[in-house]
Amino acid sequence: MKQILIAALALNVSPVAFSQQTEQQKSIDNYVKEAIKTNNIPGLAIGVLKDDKIIFEKYYGTENLEDNKKVDPNSMFRVYSTSKLMTNVGIFQLIEQGKLSLEDNVSKYVENIPKNWQNVKVKNLLTHSSGVPDFVAFNDILPEYSSSQAIERLSKEKMDFTAGNEFRYNQTNYMLLSMIIEKITGQSFENFILNNQFSDVKNQVVYSSNALEKIPNRIIKYNYNSETKKYEKSKDVEGKKAYPGNGIAITLPAFLKWSSHLSKNNLLNQKTKEMMWQPFEFGNKKDIFAYGWEINKVNNIPSYGFSGGNVSAYRIFPQNNLTIIMMSNGYNFFPAQYHMINGIAAIIDKKLMDNYSLAEESIIAEFAKPNNQNAEKNYFKVKSESSKWDFEDTLNNIGYILLRNSRIDEAVKVFELNLKEHPQSANAFDSLGDGYFSAKNYNLSLKNYKKSLELNPQNTNAQNMIDQIEKLMKK
Repeated sequence: MKQILIAALALNVSPVAFSQQTEQQKSIDNYVKEAIKTNNIPGLAIGVLKDDKIIFEKYYGTENLEDNKKVDPNSMFRVYSTSKLMTNVGIFQLIEQGKLSLEDNVSKYVENIPKNWQNVKVKNLLTHSSGVPDFVAFNDILPEYSSSQAIERLSKEKMDFTAGNEFRYNQTNYMLLSMIIEKITGQSFENFILNNQFSDVKNQVVYSSNALEKIPNRIIKYNYNSETKKYEKSKDVEGKKAYPGNGIAITLPAFLKWSSHLSKNNLLNQKTKEMMWQPFEFGNKKDIFAYGWEINKVNNIPSYGFSGGNVSAYRIFPQNNLTIIMMSNGYNFFPAQYHMINGIAAIIDKKLMDNYSLAEESIIAEFAKPNNQNAEKNYFKVKSESSKWDFEDTLNNIGYILLRNSRIDEAVKVFELNLKEHPQSANAFDSLGDGYFSAKNYNLSLKNYKKSLELNPQNTNAQNMIDQIEKLMKK
């Protein structure tokens, strides 16, 4: 006890506060270990900043499954689309310097763009409201294509919608942002980001959208194969044009330092950050998104962040001076990043407790179990906690995950439960149709597709499946 008191006093922390922090760390650690077990996560790094101090930094599991090398502070996790946050900050650094405006047309900086892209502005790229075609949707745009070659190919396609009207996630937006950065600065995109955001930790950050490239200490995502019941290392190769959207691999200490710089206004001033986190006004008046950042609210407290590849997530709570970083290399059932961020936030500050998210996590965990006989009972118990809660999308997602994991009978039961809960949902009927189709019960599948189409005549999937089943039944 004497040693603890001395350590607490040396850190200018009261014994009570020291004890509370220790208990909090234990609670986070126990929660994370349970999440790892539920989701069978191979390797994970978690970092938490509170009041500009690191209050939790821990490493779990292995970098890879081939030699069981342990995750440690040198492990560079590929964070996929969480990389977009650094691109966002880079753009706003140029805005802050007066070299760029949100209202600038992209054509001011990017040469030879298609005529129907002429009205697209910088703000539309950041908010995924550009309407330009997404290069990942076209298999003939090869990984080795330059950004200019990708644009030339995309010029043959129509706009998806009028710029500014709606949110539609799109990697071409970030390719164009990197071209703007290069045009203004005269530097390569990756050098600009490293020099202006990671100057003190350059050796802990690398850009590469090639999972096959051998990079020391870089951790690549594992995808779970439901047929073999084993993890397989990702082999995605996307080229340099994907760097601004998904290319960063970073250590947890470097990410924590970047976050500290962001919080202390070393990367952007406070006014610029507030501009970056303002909701964009979409034409459809429905979508909610800031300038490159997701907006989340818990108990009316705002937070901003993003996630990548279903294996990483970043969330900053400015009012609480709190930041949570989660980086992993795989999962075998349900993407865990958002639940883990929410769960850790609730442990640190009860005002940030998202009871719906915690309830959803409990439901998913029970259905994920190989022997999940109590899952439905648990669902109704959890649901009874609030009359406002609706888990239609959650059950729907669980059903499809069970299908992908070849747990067809369980999937059908979940889809049946969802329909029982939402008897007027066209989507619930459609999903049950998919479940019965996978179970080769074509009569019941056809019945549910027809009911779905009756409720939603625009359901093209139901119509296509009806045609397919009727042809099968004629043979």
